Amino acid sequence: MNNNRSIVHMDLDTFFVSCERHMDSSLNGKPILIGGTSDRGVVASCSYEARTFGIHSAMPMRMAKQLCPEAIVLRGNSGIYTKFSNAVTDVIKESVPLYEKTSIDEFYIDLTGMDKFFGCHKLASELRQKIIRETGLPISFGLSLNKTVSKIATGEAKPNNEIRILSGTEKPFLAPLSVRKIPMVGNVTYKALCDLGVKRIQTIQDMPMELMHKVLGRNGLVIWKKANGIDHSPVVQYHERKSISTERTFNQDTTDVTKLKGMVVAMAENLAYQLRRGHKLTACVTFKIRYSDFQTYTQQQRIPYSAMDHTIIPVVLDLFKKLYHRRLLVRLIGVKFSHLVEGGHQVNLFEDNEMHLNLTNAMDKMRERYGDRAVMSAAGMEAKTISRFNPFNGEPPPLLANRRR
Repeated sequence: MNNNRSIVHMDLDTFFVSCERHMDSSLNGKPILIGGTSDRGVVASCSYEARTFGIHSAMPMRMAKQLCPEAIVLRGNSGIYTKFSNAVTDVIKESVPLYEKTSIDEFYIDLTGMDKFFGCHKLASELRQKIIRETGLPISFGLSLNKTVSKIATGEAKPNNEIRILSGTEKPFLAPLSVRKIPMVGNVTYKALCDLGVKRIQTIQDMPMELMHKVLGRNGLVIWKKANGIDHSPVVQYHERKSISTERTFNQDTTDVTKLKGMVVAMAENLAYQLRRGHKLTACVTFKIRYSDFQTYTQQQRIPYSAMDHTIIPVVLDLFKKLYHRRLLVRLIGVKFSHLVEGGHQVNLFEDNEMHLNLTNAMDKMRERYGDRAVMSAAGMEAKTISRFNPFNGEPPPLLANRRR
């Protein structure tokens, strides 16, 4: 472990809200909720003013509006948020040697060795001020010798501030904090830790590593290391995607088979196009369905490597038919392609024909020139808001604030 590393974690504060306020200053100082506006929607982001009412991200919008009736509810615009995110990325890209963009509003930066020339804390502070100056967006950062401590430090620095954790002070910094502050500790793990009487990070620091492993398995070891400020993971600029997926929660639960099949076709068709655009092939197709009673089922099928509509769509529809048998109202459906590899379509002499290949090539050319929705299957015409981004360009997918996740 290199104890001389300098890792910065930067996070744009209430990013969606900050973007909206940048465009409309009348929203400043007011409780803002961004997300799905229907009763089935959830809060994608909320202002600090709204948080004082107990509102948080992923809360049902209906509950949030009950907690704060005077809140201003905005549907959100992922295209605008992506532009702001790209502007911040451009500033970081031209200022540092190595960065990792982990989400639309979150970055890791490796400044190891830069202290010989500039001073890492000074460089990070100047970069933060430059981002604020050029984009008008508030941003916070934590600086330490690894990703975990820096990410936790950023959370403590917010809003719109910065914290530096000196080498050797990681454990004292972490000790008084809640175990919920540790990345990867979700509700289930938190409950398991509380059942053990563990609520503060210091308690984990005082526990034998073997006990954490016995109670929580491999995750217990990872949590123990993070609690002790140990994290060897490097800053990696590009992650090769291992899968792509999309899903949709309906505003109203439905048993409309035509509607469901149309959405399935649109999802599969769009993902297949993204494969071809990224020069990828899939060997595993997965379909997911969630009923109104929240029972969720998934099934997958291995296929010969392909990125062709006429190969993949029938497989997805077949999985749909196998899983849609309860005749209950459907709440959510999703499609996922995994086992991705680099490569172009290999012609199947028994199933492919010149018409299929020429048709696919022609449609893809029209999409490249006129947009993803320029041409599509008639069955999927009603699916108007399937997420359409290039998943293979090294950027994380934008969070669509107007859709339930």
